[in-house]
Amino acid sequence: MPGGEGLVGTRRGTPVAGADLPRQVREDLTRRLRRNRRAFRKDDVQVVEPPLLKRAVGASALGNCMEWFDFGVYSYLAATIGKVFFPGASPAAQVISSFATFAAAFVVRPLGGLVFGPLGDRIGRQKVLATTMIMMAIGTFAIGVIPGYATIGIAAPALLLLARMVQGFSTGGEYGGATTFVAEYSPDRRRGFLSSWLDFGTFVGYALGSALVTVLNLLLTDPQMLSWGWRIPFLIAGPLGVIGLYMRFKLEESPAFRQQLDEHEKSLAQQSAGSEIKDIITNHWRGLLVCMGLVLLYNVTNYMVTGYLPTYQTETLHRSSGSADVLVLIGMVWIVLLITFLGRLSDRVGRRPVYAVAGAAMIVLSVPAFLLIKAEGTWLSILGVLLLSTLLACFAAPSAATLPALFPTAVRYAAMGIGFNFAVAAFGGTTPLVTAALVDATGDDLMPAYYLMLAGVVGLLTVKFLPESAQVPLNGSRPMVGSQEELRELITTSKELYARERTKTPHG
Repeated sequence: MPGGEGLVGTRRGTPVAGADLPRQVREDLTRRLRRNRRAFRKDDVQVVEPPLLKRAVGASALGNCMEWFDFGVYSYLAATIGKVFFPGASPAAQVISSFATFAAAFVVRPLGGLVFGPLGDRIGRQKVLATTMIMMAIGTFAIGVIPGYATIGIAAPALLLLARMVQGFSTGGEYGGATTFVAEYSPDRRRGFLSSWLDFGTFVGYALGSALVTVLNLLLTDPQMLSWGWRIPFLIAGPLGVIGLYMRFKLEESPAFRQQLDEHEKSLAQQSAGSEIKDIITNHWRGLLVCMGLVLLYNVTNYMVTGYLPTYQTETLHRSSGSADVLVLIGMVWIVLLITFLGRLSDRVGRRPVYAVAGAAMIVLSVPAFLLIKAEGTWLSILGVLLLSTLLACFAAPSAATLPALFPTAVRYAAMGIGFNFAVAAFGGTTPLVTAALVDATGDDLMPAYYLMLAGVVGLLTVKFLPESAQVPLNGSRPMVGSQEELRELITTSKELYARERTKTPHG
């Protein structure tokens, strides 16, 4: 992974004066210097070793990759799963029933967040992430071995629902923990870029899952897919889970969590889960609301493109499953190509501008995008999917760096578990179900576009209250750098800033 631009910028190796720093960086450093009443020393700054950083980012991204491999598979196989587990229903009811089972996993996600979040703040991020990995693998593998309705009757959809709930419960601790873990490992100057690899893993997993389903649809007949072919992608999750578990057991705890323990600031981390949750809701409600607004913006778009669009094309536009699969797969590959560049961009220009521009663009471009998707001709449909995919990449890229920065270290995992999972459960995972039901009820095949426009409005309102966190140390953590050179630059700049502060307030 290549490096990014500096938190403390350089001109041919010379540190830039403090006045030339981004405003939010200068203000944060100044506050820390006033509190310390001196310039930074080496022990005031955390240096992250590159091998540890790469391993942390890689293992976290793999977990997201596995999680979204399953989501990609399930979304692409929604119609087939409906036929296997709900054979007596009409085609529309089969799809809605399949998406209802899909959405059920999101109902228990907040419960997973409420359990795993406080646990991660008390015993550590690494242990909880290893647990969520194995639970996800078991739940996904189980779907691949559940007999169909024709074999065991009503027990089939009941077991499918149970497996989805195991997945949802584990996912409740997965994304919040993974974003927390990567954010706490990343140097301040590159947090957007490095954290975007987490969602890079997300969309690689989805692309791999959808690509596998596409290949199976091309190689197998419809009866073969209905009989046994649909099971293959789910069975692959078992070996993937073992690999991911091994990688996560090799990880060390994040520097921010270790610092909290080293400094014996464990009053919040040691309290009961109930009291921690009460503290978060009482003292961090603004951060929770901002978190939920951004998650709504990101995940409504996410599940519209990844969860609903394949079925929209087959059931509403009556296209072949092969062409629908390929079209969305193109969008996923496009996101994979874009996302780390947008993460780096958010480090340079800030998180707020990236969200704001993309939110406004979604309000303006949602209807044109769906009109292009509906249009006759392959290239117009591809352009429509690429428009939506670009917007999704703009929301995904800065999220893993932005959301953890809203909360202090001691409650970060739990707060992420609450804010992220409640928003995803209420607005993200229900998007395919609600949109399919709206299209079926109204007969208006532009309903998905209107739904996205509404999400864009909520997103823009949220950005107004989002504090800029690009290149700023995490709340409750020491400044973090990725090399000794960066350490020297930061110390030099802190001396400049501190000298200016003393000049302004000579008796302070």
